[in-house]
Formats: sequence, structure tokens, C-alpha cells
Amino acid sequence: MTARSACAGVLAAKQLGAERIIAMSRHAPRQELARQSGASEIVTERGDEGVARVKELTGGFGAHSVIEAVGTQESMMQAIHSTRPGSHVGFVGVAHDAALPGDELFFSLVHLHGGPAPVRQYLPELIDLICNREIDPGKVFDLTLPLEQAAEGYKAMDERRAIKALLLP
Repeated sequence: MTARSACAGVLAAKQLGAERIIAMSRHAPRQELARQSGASEIVTERGDEGVARVKELTGGFGAHSVIEAVGTQESMMQAIHSTRPGSHVGFVGVAHDAALPGDELFFSLVHLHGGPAPVRQYLPELIDLICNREIDPGKVFDLTLPLEQAAEGYKAMDERRAIKALLLP
């Protein structure tokens, strides 16, 4: 999962009672954010190597549940292959030209879920958690810029100089 979604995904997994959370990241600031949010392990490898590392960490079985938040072909297949049979992959956002080979999905025995989130359903509880300082989703913002510099904010995120840019009027 990307760091932008990783923080939210790790926070959500923690709130839902996950005992062990494996996050994937190759960038030190994002790894630290994932750990602060509740990740117990960080996997830096990608593709087949990332799948192998997750399998190794889970005794050869794979994860019970995976959040796919990047939206690329590689990340979607890595998510599907990282789960154990009968488990779930939830994808966040709209995939970018990802094609799911039917036979791989069929024989993976993985449940694939995605679509627009019912935000209104969860908003009251999330606001309470934030107000009571039980979670801090704002940690993801590590660059603050004026609104006029929005392009620079996107560039900084794309170049991995920032996790998430906060634009202020």
C-alpha cells in the first residue's frame, strides 16, 4: 500500500483488532509512519520478492487480509499472491490499467473487494477517535505549502520528497 493510504490502512487494521500488520514500503519516512501507526513489520521488496517475504513472515501461508492501495498491475498481483487461500484483498481507489488474469484470480481462492467507501457510515466514529486523540491521521502530512504551490506539492509527493502535502489558502 502507498504511504498515503498506508497510514489510514494501518490505523484501520489496528482499530479493527489486527494483532500483526505487515506494511510494504521502500522509503524510510514512510516506513517510520507505518510503524508509528501500528505496523509490526515492514517489507521493502516488490513483486515476486515481496510476495516471498510476506509468505516467509507468515510461515509460508500468506496474509489473512491485504489492502491494495497503489492501483498498478504489479501491486494488484502482489496483493493477490500475498494472501492465503480463502483470504481477502480490498483495493482502495481506482486501479491504473490493471488487468486481472481470470485464471490467476480464480485459482488464488482470494476474495477481491473494492469500490467507493461508505464514508458517512464510519465518519462519526472516526471523528471521535481523532478528537479523543486515539488516532492521528494528520501525521501523513509532512509538507505544508500555500495553495498556489499545489503543483510543487504533487511533484514532491511524486518524487518521494514528501509523503503527503497539505495545501493551505
